[in-house]
Amino acid sequence: MGVELPEHLLKAPDFEVIPEAWPAVEMFLRCQTQWRVSGGGVVGFDYVALHWLFDLYGVEDPRQMLADLQVIEGKIVEELSKREQ
Repeated sequence: MGVELPEHLLKAPDFEVIPEAWPAVEMFLRCQTQWRVSGGGVVGFDYVALHWLFDLYGVEDPRQMLADLQVIEGKIVEELSKREQ
């Protein structure tokens, strides 16, 4: 498409994930395109889409998965808000 990204965007830093958090990280990667946005930027996840993904992937404890994803979601929204200021 002719778009060239800066080098710092091409290589993400490595990080560790504790085993207990891995299911939430996997689910986040599945739903990372399901964001609600407004004129002010990213608001948070589209929870209707999350519910559908939980059903699709047979999440055994949807309340816990949602709680875990909300931790990730909150941090991402916080970081994006800092960048937009």
